[in-house]
Amino acid sequence: MSKMIKKISHIGIAVENLNEAMKLYKESLGLEIEGTEEIKEQKVNVAFIPVGESRIELIESTDPDGPIAKFIERRGEGIHHVALEVDRIEDALQELKEKGVQLIDEKPRVGAHKMKIAFLHPKSTKGVLLELCEKQE
Repeated sequence: MSKMIKKISHIGIAVENLNEAMKLYKESLGLEIEGTEEIKEQKVNVAFIPVGESRIELIESTDPDGPIAKFIERRGEGIHHVALEVDRIEDALQELKEKGVQLIDEKPRVGAHKMKIAFLHPKSTKGVLLELCEKQE
């Protein structure tokens, strides 16, 4: 599996207000906002902030019953997930399943930037929600 993982793609941070969070990262930290995107299927708005070869992804819920809103309600704003870039997500999911890792997504779905994504259950990853992602050319 470690051969399949290329890098940390991004760190997802759940925020209550995307505009306020973007202002903080831009004005206080001097980071540039690469862009924003609404992902209707996941009920979120996302802002992308490049940091070296990786990104920070600020995630705001668009629905009070959406997963990010529920996350913030339970835990408050903060790190939601760590995303690992892989070459072939289907192969990575199959290998992890064979090794007994609990998958949230058995098959990839479409995420931000039209990447293929899939989540691993925190019960199998020491309490961290891990996302696998594969860039689409």
